[in-house]
Amino acid sequence: MVAVAVIGAQWGDEGKGKIVDELSMGADFVVRFQGGSNAGHRVVHEKGAFAFRLVPSGILYPNTTCIIGNGVVVDPKGLIAEMEELQKQGVDISRLYISERAHVVMPYHFLLDRLEEEARGADKIDSTQRGIGPAYVDKHARIGIRMADLLDVDTFRAKLSSILHQKNRMITQIYGQLPLSLEEIHGEYFVYGLQLRSHIADTQKMLRDARFDHKTILL
Repeated sequence: MVAVAVIGAQWGDEGKGKIVDELSMGADFVVRFQGGSNAGHRVVHEKGAFAFRLVPSGILYPNTTCIIGNGVVVDPKGLIAEMEELQKQGVDISRLYISERAHVVMPYHFLLDRLEEEARGADKIDSTQRGIGPAYVDKHARIGIRMADLLDVDTFRAKLSSILHQKNRMITQIYGQLPLSLEEIHGEYFVYGLQLRSHIADTQKMLRDARFDHKTILL
């Protein structure tokens, strides 16, 4: 088994995408292990030019299995749009899997990202306002929604109801905005879960098996 990790040690935009694309050609598995859709890269391939935000660029190679790992925070709406665009360009996405333990970027993450940035005024951090930071806060606070939660309508509703109660207090009492709707979010995101169901998997087991089978893994 060979495992290779490509890690950015600067502030982003070091050219990781080009290195990953080059190494993907010889990898059995290409794994996105952290981050979100706030940054991406463009790959020019013989099939054309492709923009990647969440999907590993290894998806362009027919013998490569691609994984969005449990360290990634996933915007399901954006991911579905990205997958659909790749399909339009003739890319087979059946080899794409999403960790059931990956956390979901929810509508309140997008909203709080914007409101918190506006509240900083001159001290703003130039957030991309894609909800990445607030989603990671919830992940580490152990109050996040995970991809597996989207697959069970009752579990998802119970967790979302508890979390949204807290978030709406922040949204209304601190920022003076209207509360978000439990029914709307639950309905919308449960549908995303249904659309992604065939891609959501126990990717940790997949990678353990790959190691024992002496597969090449690119992180």
